[in-house]
Amino acid sequence: MTRIRPLFALAILPLAGLAAFVGTSLAADPAARPSALPPMVHPEDNAPTPEKLALGGQLFVDPRLSGTGTMACQGCHYHELGWTDAKALSPKDNGTLNTRHTPSLYNVGYQTLWYWDGRAPTLEAQVLAAWKAQINGDPALVTPIIAAVPEYAAQFQKVFGGPPTPDTIVKALAAYLRTKVSDHSPWDRYEMGDSAAVNADAVAGHALFTGKAGCAACHAPPFYGNSTFFNIGLEYGKSNPDVGRFKITSNEVDRSAFKTPSLRSVARGAPYFHDGSAATLEAAVRYMAGGGGADPKKSEVLDDSQLSDAEIGQLVAFLTALNSEEPWEQPAIPK
Repeated sequence: MTRIRPLFALAILPLAGLAAFVGTSLAADPAARPSALPPMVHPEDNAPTPEKLALGGQLFVDPRLSGTGTMACQGCHYHELGWTDAKALSPKDNGTLNTRHTPSLYNVGYQTLWYWDGRAPTLEAQVLAAWKAQINGDPALVTPIIAAVPEYAAQFQKVFGGPPTPDTIVKALAAYLRTKVSDHSPWDRYEMGDSAAVNADAVAGHALFTGKAGCAACHAPPFYGNSTFFNIGLEYGKSNPDVGRFKITSNEVDRSAFKTPSLRSVARGAPYFHDGSAATLEAAVRYMAGGGGADPKKSEVLDDSQLSDAEIGQLVAFLTALNSEEPWEQPAIPK
C-alpha cells in the first residue's frame, strides 16, 4: 500500500524552539528526549514563535470567535479526551448536528489533507472552514470583537505587526494546532530500548498489528495512519450513505472512503470512525480485524484476520501503548 507523505518543501522549525511555550502539547523540554516523529513542517508564511503559539492557544479556547459567543474551538476538542469530545456526532454552535464524528487534533500538523474527506488542502484552510461552519463564526463580524480586547490588540501587533484580521486569526490558530503532537509514547520508549515501558500483551499486539492482523498496511509508523482514504464498509446499507471522498474527487474508487486516522493516542479518543459508530476501542478493533463491513465495494486491503478474543485484547493493549503523556494547561482568555 503506497503511503502519502508530507512534502518537506516548507520551512522547518526544531521542536526545541517551542519549548518555552507553556500550554502546548509538547513536553516541557522536547529536545531532551528523542522523537519518533520527523520535524514538523510549517508554511513559510506561518512560522511558529512562542508569542504566536500563546496567542493561538488563547483564541482556541475563546468562545467569542463563535456566532453566538458561547462556543470555542475547544468545544469539540478536549485534551483529556484525546483532543476529541467523546460524542458520536457533535452539535454545532447554531444547534444543528454534524454528520461526521469530530476527529482528534493529535498530529494534525503532519497531515497532508484535512477533514474526513480530505477537502481542505491546508491546515489553515481547515481552520477557516471550521470557524465558519462548526462554531458558526462570521470572520468579518468576529474580528472587530477580538480587536476590541486590549490584550489581543497588543499581541497581534507584536506577532503580526498590525491589528487582528481574519487571516492572522486563522494563522495563529493553525500554528497552535501544530503543537498538538502525540509522541514519546510507552511504545516509542520501548522501541528506543526501554524494555519495561510496555507489557507482554502490547508486544504481542504489535506483532499482530504488523503481521497477522495486517493493520500496518494502512496504519504504518511513525504516524500509524496519515492522509490516505479507504472504504471500510460503514456506509453500506444506510438509507442515505455518506459518499465520503467521492464528493471531492468524483472517482468511484473513493465512494464512501474516508481518511485513515492516526492511531497515536487513539485509546484516549472514543468513540471511533467517521460516523462515531464504535463506542469503544475494542469494538473498533473487532470491526477492522473482522474485515470491515459487508460492502462489496469496500477497499480490497480489508480482510477478516480471524483473531481470537485474546488477540483482540493484545491489539488493544498495543494501541493503548501509543498514548502520549504530555501535559497541557488551559490558556487564560483575555478580558
